[in-house]
Amino acid sequence: MEKTCITVGRVLLGIYFLLPGISKIPAYAGTAEYMLLHNIPLVSILLPITIVLQVGLGAMLIIGYRIKESALTLAALTIFINIGMHDFWNEYPNTDTGHETQNFVKNLAIFAGLLVLSATEKVQQWRLFSKK
Repeated sequence: MEKTCITVGRVLLGIYFLLPGISKIPAYAGTAEYMLLHNIPLVSILLPITIVLQVGLGAMLIIGYRIKESALTLAALTIFINIGMHDFWNEYPNTDTGHETQNFVKNLAIFAGLLVLSATEKVQQWRLFSKK
């Protein structure tokens, strides 16, 4: 049961990053605008890096490759996104503070899940690839 739960949780966390990473590609301009609205610097550098990390590391979580490193990197990314993009304590045009608060708290839970996953590397899981 433990092996199944951890594997399913890992795959779901991977999907949580993979799909939004992919969706940022066709919505690139809109995502860049949203980042600029939130005063994120270096959007032309940070947005492509975010896409690569979300897609690449999300896929790595799904297949079970380098789980600890992937989870910790995504945890750091999640905190940076949370502080920069879901800063409910600031007001922006056409932005709902309640929605941003909800996203902030949800991302804290995702962060917690990634921390737990990074600590469960030694627990048996189903993987397509084993860590080398």
